[in-house]
Amino acid sequence: MKKKIGVYICHCGGNISDYVDVNKVREAVESEAGVFLSKTTMFACADSNQKDMVTDIKEKQLDGVVVASCSPKLHLLTFRGVTERAGLNKYNYVHANIREQVSWAHSDNKTGATEKAIQIVKAAIAKVRNAESLEPVKVKSTKAVAVVGAGIAGMRAAIELAEAGAEVYLIEREFFVGGRVAQWDDLCVTDETGKELITRLYDEVMKHKHVTLFTGAEIVENKGSVGNFQIKVKVQPRHFKLQCSGNELQKAIDICPVEVPDEFNFNITTRKAIYHNYPSEYPQLPAIDMKSCTRCGKCETVCSAVDFSQKTEVLNLKVGSILLATGFDPYEPPKGEFGYGEINNVVTLPQFKRIIHYNDEKLMYQGKEIKNIAYIYCVGSRQLNGENKYCSRYCCTSTIHTAITAKKKYKGIHNFHFNRGIRTYGKAEVRYDESSRLGDIYLQSFEYDPPVIEQRNGQTFVKIKDLLTANKELEVAADLVVLVTGMVPRKDNSIGNLLKVPKGRDKFFNEIHMKLRPVETVIDGVTIAGAGQGPKNIVESMNSALSAATKSFSLIDSGELALEPTVAEVNEETCEWCGKCDEACPYSAFEKVEKEGKMIAKVIPSVCKGCGMCLPVCSSNSIDLIGLSDKDVESMIDVLIK
Repeated sequence: MKKKIGVYICHCGGNISDYVDVNKVREAVESEAGVFLSKTTMFACADSNQKDMVTDIKEKQLDGVVVASCSPKLHLLTFRGVTERAGLNKYNYVHANIREQVSWAHSDNKTGATEKAIQIVKAAIAKVRNAESLEPVKVKSTKAVAVVGAGIAGMRAAIELAEAGAEVYLIEREFFVGGRVAQWDDLCVTDETGKELITRLYDEVMKHKHVTLFTGAEIVENKGSVGNFQIKVKVQPRHFKLQCSGNELQKAIDICPVEVPDEFNFNITTRKAIYHNYPSEYPQLPAIDMKSCTRCGKCETVCSAVDFSQKTEVLNLKVGSILLATGFDPYEPPKGEFGYGEINNVVTLPQFKRIIHYNDEKLMYQGKEIKNIAYIYCVGSRQLNGENKYCSRYCCTSTIHTAITAKKKYKGIHNFHFNRGIRTYGKAEVRYDESSRLGDIYLQSFEYDPPVIEQRNGQTFVKIKDLLTANKELEVAADLVVLVTGMVPRKDNSIGNLLKVPKGRDKFFNEIHMKLRPVETVIDGVTIAGAGQGPKNIVESMNSALSAATKSFSLIDSGELALEPTVAEVNEETCEWCGKCDEACPYSAFEKVEKEGKMIAKVIPSVCKGCGMCLPVCSSNSIDLIGLSDKDVESMIDVLIK
């Protein structure tokens, strides 16, 4: 039982004290059992106050500390660090949230907010009164990282990890690396082409002895936890030998009778079942699409490198951390959205980029020359009725860059931008200025009154009530309508389900905190990077890849990890395995073991997150939570109901 507890109540520069009477809170708790010291402070997290707290703990020999301030997501670790610097076990510190849970939630009721703050601080004192000194759970770690996804983020992260000294397994589900960037020509954020950027990264990956690249591969099973993940990787064969001459390959492609829509060109062209059509696709080794291949055998007659005897391999790898860089999918409009799939000259922005790629002197589509292009922004983003409420951020810049490219490459192009407000942030603003100077026309509408597409007499018209001309109704006869589609999460994100990585409301992978822990997930040892986390441009994806690589390496570098000791524990005497705890646990932290002739539940400390989901389902009350036991919770409830 603690007898010298220090309590610090933060003004938070007015964020708290404008709505909570912090002095009244201090007066109300200073007489609580065990409280030796109570103070208010303008900024509890400030260096000056942290130094004062260290002095108080040392000189007054405090044995417990409570700070009432903002969310523990922001500063729990900060104040645990303060107690450690003062020589006190950090688990004798308890955080009370009186900003998000009190002042911000009850800004219209200062009296009620103050009373609630008093109760929350008293509950924290009751908890710290029974706090025990705990030691972290120590586990050995393997100095290897699995990087899932070999786009620009994945390759950049792999290079960074390898240069730091980690063994890297770079796992790409497709047969070729590069992700979406491989599909683009000129990039709007650099002077490079997509091919040049991918080539540079791929060359660095391949020359590094610590990187092993697997293509046509995916993780199908995962066991273990941070420091010691045991993963199974299924590798699909390409059905081609490494020695493959260009002449034979082209003959094999030509003779193949199967044609399917080409995903690389967003289905505006076709490819054969044997494919390696683009110089930006690496490795420079063809593959056979076995889902489409009819096994007619014609390719084998002209190409000695074809090898249908190759089998699927399953590899067992051990890694200390997993970095997810799985990328995004472009939004695919449903049939009828702005005429997509119904009007033959309506395409998406990714398709338009590939159309430009295939046209040199004249911009042609479906046998007709294109002069007037209408771009409709925010298709698949900022939806009023759909799921995608977010802004995809990169689309405005990408569209304007593409429009400039089209205007400079072809004569007589007229660009009309139907938008809901242009968001070319940062240095991308110069693109908007260049586009305007080149004569592009910008027409703006409100989100609830989007443009309308009509077909009359075989011609396509786009109508808008333009708020820039006082809601005047304007109409453009368009040779081509380009739907500016945003980013959405991968349709097949089974790896996220396998690793139990949480997703946000936007369905992208979710970080713990966007500012303080921007690439970490609640699954210890699993980090995220690139557009799998949310819409990002190339520079932002690269930066997040470097951050995720740094975090992943920090976990495995020392060879040993210290994990939170706040985990579940099982009373072996009263437990009789029923399996309910295992069913309730979202992290698979329980295993069934035999002890003295009976089956009981055993907690895997390195996997358990201390969430408490198992406690209420245990019919024999055999599970407790270290650091938040029944005694701790009951003491807090007793204070709250007084």
